[in-house]
Order: sequence, then structure tokens, then C-alpha cells
Amino acid sequence: MLAIRTRRRKAVALATAAVLAGLAAPSLAATPATASATNPTATAAATADHDPAYYEDAAGKTGSALKSALHTIISDQTKLSYAAVWDALKVTDQDPADSGNVILLYSGISRAKSLNGGDTGDWNREHVWAKSHGDFGTSTGPGTDLHHLRPEDVRVNSVRDNKDFDNGGSGFTDAGGSLTDADSFEPRDAVKGDVARMVFYMAVRYEGGEGFADLEVNGSVDNGSDPYMGRLDVLKEWNDQDPPDAFEQRRNEVIHDSYQHNRNPFIDHPEWVEAIW
Repeated sequence: MLAIRTRRRKAVALATAAVLAGLAAPSLAATPATASATNPTATAAATADHDPAYYEDAAGKTGSALKSALHTIISDQTKLSYAAVWDALKVTDQDPADSGNVILLYSGISRAKSLNGGDTGDWNREHVWAKSHGDFGTSTGPGTDLHHLRPEDVRVNSVRDNKDFDNGGSGFTDAGGSLTDADSFEPRDAVKGDVARMVFYMAVRYEGGEGFADLEVNGSVDNGSDPYMGRLDVLKEWNDQDPPDAFEQRRNEVIHDSYQHNRNPFIDHPEWVEAIW
């Protein structure tokens, strides 16, 4: 296993060097460059340009075999403390148009990085897979995984609460197009796919090991504290309707290169959602 991981990391290093040498990238800035913690406004490599060796053990698989292979691949991960998440989000979710700000997930608001905290007007750490769904809280692992933690306005985060995802509901202050009702939450159109791919990542990454619950996606919107998140058919639709954009791709690169050293496979291969579910 160590030899396999070493080959993967060498392959990733070679792929990164190739990107720096001038592979094409989606445009957020005038001159494309590889995203990193030291250059967080640079664009990421296009989805098709990620290192294929990273996923070599998943090649040709579908269904439960693909899910199992991806679980093994992405579980090779550096874990952050919950305190470290604050600074990481200031890099992963930096506003491409203003390096002093982050983009809030559900509202779409650009807010000063310095306004992180728990007061009205602050942004805090939103668990897209609600931490009560499986009762993992802020434990190192699922509670601190950057692939589903995003900046969000304190009050908007409270409105989302631990609701499952579904279509429908009403708007609210600073919603940015997001909707909610008594038992579900619908994010704004621009991040519907982002939300879906974060949920699918969690369902593959956390399969009942390491002392945590087996997280699964289902067809319900009343999962409460059970280790499930819904609604599956809607999340699949969102994945199709809102494909990965440059911001989401760059975020995946930064998390891989500078923090956790693992990837969200559904950003690199959105078609794997249908192949598994």
C-alpha cells in the first residue's frame, strides 16, 4: 500500500509540474496558473487535466465496486483540526475578484475573511453534510473535512440547520436565491451541483470505519440524526444540471495540493454519480 501511495504522489507531482508548464485551464484570471495556498486566486487545471494515475484503481469499475475503489483512494488523506479549518476556508473559498474576501456558499455574498466567527454579520463553518446526520459533530475526520465545509453567513447557516436537500420552499433574508421549508433546503442554482457532489463525496469517503458512522444518501427529507442525507434523486439532478465550474475545480485542487491531499472524485468525474447511484 505504501508503494502504491508513493507512486500516486509522484504521479501527482509530475502532473502538477505539467500544469505549471502550461496546460490549458478554465479562465477566472487573465493568465491561467495552478491553484495553491500561496496563489489562491490562480485557476485550477480543467477537470480533464487532473492526473489519471490518481484514479487508476477505479478504472473500468461501476456500482459498489467503483464506490469501494474510490473510498480506498480518497481515504489516503491528511486530516485537519477544526480550528485549522478557519484559515483553510479563507484560501479554498477566496473570492476570485477580491482576495480579502470569501464567497459564502448558499447566499453567494462576498464577505471579508476577517469576519469569521459566531456573531450576526459573521461567517462560520457550514457542514454541508449536516454534522448531526451521523452524530460526528466537529470531530477530526468528517467533522473537519474541507470537501464539505464551506463559509456561510451565521444566520443563513442557522436557517439551513440540519435539513436534507430538496426542491421547493420560500426565500429568506440574504438567501441569494436559496429556498427553505419545514423539512428541506434548496441551495441557489449556481451551487446546486457543488452541494450534490459534496454530499456524494461524504457518502463514499465515510463508510463506517475509523469509529464514524457509515454515511449514505437516500430518498428521504426527514433523516434527523440518522447517518443519511437526502434527497437522492434531486441531488442526482443537481449534479447534472450544474456541472463543475472553475471555482469548484480550483477548490478541489487547493484541498488536494495544500491541505488534505485527497480529491473529490465527483468534481473530476461527475458521471461517476450515475455509475454508482
